[in-house]
Amino acid sequence: MPLNMNRNVFITCAVTGSGGTQDRSPHVPRSPAEIAESAIDAAKAGAAVVHCHVRDPETGAPSRRLELYREVTERIRAAEVDVVLNLTAGMGGDMVFGPPEAPLPLNETGTDMIGAGERMAHVRACLPEICTLDCGTMNFAEADYVMTNTPGMLRAMGGMMTDLGVKPEIEAFDTGHLWFAKELVREGTLAPQALVQLCMGVPWGAPNDLNTLMAMVNNIPEDWTWSAFSLGRDQMPYAAAAVLAGGNVRVGLEDNLFLDKGVLATSAQLVDRAVTIVENMGAKVIGPAEVRDRLGLVKRAPQGGAA
Repeated sequence: MPLNMNRNVFITCAVTGSGGTQDRSPHVPRSPAEIAESAIDAAKAGAAVVHCHVRDPETGAPSRRLELYREVTERIRAAEVDVVLNLTAGMGGDMVFGPPEAPLPLNETGTDMIGAGERMAHVRACLPEICTLDCGTMNFAEADYVMTNTPGMLRAMGGMMTDLGVKPEIEAFDTGHLWFAKELVREGTLAPQALVQLCMGVPWGAPNDLNTLMAMVNNIPEDWTWSAFSLGRDQMPYAAAAVLAGGNVRVGLEDNLFLDKGVLATSAQLVDRAVTIVENMGAKVIGPAEVRDRLGLVKRAPQGGAA
């Protein structure tokens, strides 16, 4: 297979996720102000897209509170630096079962199952340019936790994204997720020329070996745009691998806390290193205006209200 390196690369920075990383690094942002500041710093370092979750400002625990999303959104939109805003829509599909001999009732600690409309409430209110659509159900590393996204739920949420004019970023954690994403486009739930994030090395989804990466890449339609990432120490090697395979790059504290062994990173530092990798490969890092043009996005003005 001939090399099909991407020569015009955009970088997404996932500034803070929904995992329990808030006490593992002082750089993991908690409050809306901290999350927005991290996103703005990442944009200054070269990220064209910032992917944001929100957290409880006091505990750092993942949250779905609408007012937190509103504040993050408005702070980023009011900043002097331009960046494409990507909000998660992955919260609200968590099921934690009881032990193997008594799986029901579900464990109330950790279970967070809500309807499609509620999962999309912050997207409807904030209208980001992009929001994520986790395109399948999957066992995660925890013994009894299942990330739950049924075909019916995904059709409902995907249809809402399309109606709102928000570009879905399809999160493919395994080959079947990509298969179903293509079905959503075929049936008209999602628009053609889709956007995909290949999520590699997340237990127990697609392993982060290059054979699996290329199997997924080779099943992406030619007119789709894609990025890829992996976790921890594999984050930067995957920045290079994604570019070589024809894709774009995602880095940030959602996926990796370290700049080097024992050296905690900020998201901006991870973006800066990814920029260096991309440019040293002979490719160009493109900005948010070029990303909007490529993906057909419309920039939205700030509405006011951020403190």
